[in-house]
Amino acid sequence: MSQIKLRHGVFVAPLHPVDEDANSVIHRDLELMEWLDKLGYDEAWIGEHHSGGWETISSPELFIAAAAERTRQIKFGTGVISLPYHQPLMVANRIIQLDHQTRGRVMFGFGPGLLVSDAEMLGIEPHTQRDRMAQSLDVILRLLAGETVTEKTEWYELRNAQVHLLPYSRPRPEIAVASAATPSGGKLAGKYNLSMLCVAATDPSGGYNVLDINWNFALETAKEFGNTLSRSNLRLMGPMHIAETRAQARENVRWGLHKYIEYARTITPGRFGDFGDRDPVDVMLDAGHVVIGTPDDAVEVLKKLQAKQGEFGAFLHQAHDWANWENTKRSYELYIRYVAPHFNGTNANREKSYDDWKENSVAYSSKMGAAAKATLEKYGATAGLEAGRKTGMIGAKAG
Repeated sequence: MSQIKLRHGVFVAPLHPVDEDANSVIHRDLELMEWLDKLGYDEAWIGEHHSGGWETISSPELFIAAAAERTRQIKFGTGVISLPYHQPLMVANRIIQLDHQTRGRVMFGFGPGLLVSDAEMLGIEPHTQRDRMAQSLDVILRLLAGETVTEKTEWYELRNAQVHLLPYSRPRPEIAVASAATPSGGKLAGKYNLSMLCVAATDPSGGYNVLDINWNFALETAKEFGNTLSRSNLRLMGPMHIAETRAQARENVRWGLHKYIEYARTITPGRFGDFGDRDPVDVMLDAGHVVIGTPDDAVEVLKKLQAKQGEFGAFLHQAHDWANWENTKRSYELYIRYVAPHFNGTNANREKSYDDWKENSVAYSSKMGAAAKATLEKYGATAGLEAGRKTGMIGAKAG
């Protein structure tokens, strides 16, 4: 059994086709949070995007504030706040406010910003984004610690700046850096002792091939700065759709998978190659460690991730609209019912107990029948004895 209890969550970019009503998909995402909370999922990460049409949440903080009021135990993370788009003091204050409003159910995920079109609208040169992210992070961490910061850069200025509320979570909420293919996220995680969000963990053209490499970068950097990273704070993300059978899963995703592939190829030209008339399901399955299948298929993919990465703390489903709403909810339910227990060992003692009965079924049944027979004979209930034999409640050998 794993030494780390694997947590289970979702990464909500979100990804909604542009032919559906925008107001409907926002409220459906909120409904998804309620469903995941009811099922017992551990966490949900909410993205920030401002263009592209599909990824409809521009403020993860606003969404989390509403979702937290509808749920009881699930934790929420910003997945992620694009730091170059925001003044650092404003980010720190918003995270602290959410930390108080949720009484500690918020996590602060950050990144440089994914869509170039977002940066273009803000007049930000894409080549500056990773440096600005690191610059902003350093200030935010100091502010969260209660320090007063005076600093002037080419894109922000702070004068004796401080937060007027300290975090509800002490010393601060969990902080996670997004990591895809480059080692920059791992280096920041190691330097500041942060969690990691591996958002391309199942993509063999990028994230999957460097999972162990980027983690080693993080460990080496952590050692340099006197930090010790925990695998429990390492999260891997990938897409899944689960049904009772592979055939049913394939049928379910035909509802919207082709639109998802079209969007992915728009954002990343050439992705999935030239697949011509091939079945979109086969394109996805051949493209990486993706699940369109059964709970057993999901178990095998998670095992492959563990073999590549080693143990990690949480698996996050990439939320998508491959299937209709009812089949999507069913997929999340099947995962938590049949996949999660495989890795958490929650059924270990149940399985041992059942195996014991299978091995000793005849002996146990004989003893049970003999005990019932003796009790009935003691009270002269011969009619009950004969009825017990006929119904199988008292074995023939017991008589």
